[in-house]
Amino acid sequence: MKRVLSVLSASLLIMLTLAFAGEPIASAQTTNTATVTRHRYQRHKRTFWQKHRDKLTVAGTGLAGAGIGGLTGGRKGAAIGTAVGAGSGAVYTYGIRKRHRRHYRRY
Repeated sequence: MKRVLSVLSASLLIMLTLAFAGEPIASAQTTNTATVTRHRYQRHKRTFWQKHRDKLTVAGTGLAGAGIGGLTGGRKGAAIGTAVGAGSGAVYTYGIRKRHRRHYRRY
């Protein structure tokens, strides 16, 4: 009998807890407040690629040049390929590529 009573009281306590947790309790006073809309302009967080694009482009072209030069001419070819690849990547990055594109908003 004692066990049955404790199980019933525990289940009643759990049900009451769930009933009060399920719905928010309405406050006694209601107030009307004006809604103020604020726009916060946050700075765009740049990715690793966006931060280091120029350096990664030059390093990538140098690595590709080293690979091609190493396949064709061995150790000396790899050194020449690295110089040519990094040089051509630098010319593209700092000379040819357009850095400042105009972004227009599309509606």
